Amino acid sequence: MKSNMNDEPSLEKIDDFNGKETKDKRNTVRLVIIGLLVFGAIYSYFKYDNNQVDDYVGTAEKPGINVTKGK
Repeated sequence: MKSNMNDEPSLEKIDDFNGKETKDKRNTVRLVIIGLLVFGAIYSYFKYDNNQVDDYVGTAEKPGINVTKGK
């Protein structure tokens, strides 16, 4: 019976193992990370900007909640 041990994949046979990655792959990973950080920053800005709550309830004609009744 023939041994298939030489046909098994190993880390040394992978192109990107042990610092042998290509510049294109490295740049792609950097661009994806930078893009995600920029997207997250924009999303956070808009989420914070639209989360400001106005404490006043009502208008001049219908003032809403009267907080001075219980005093």
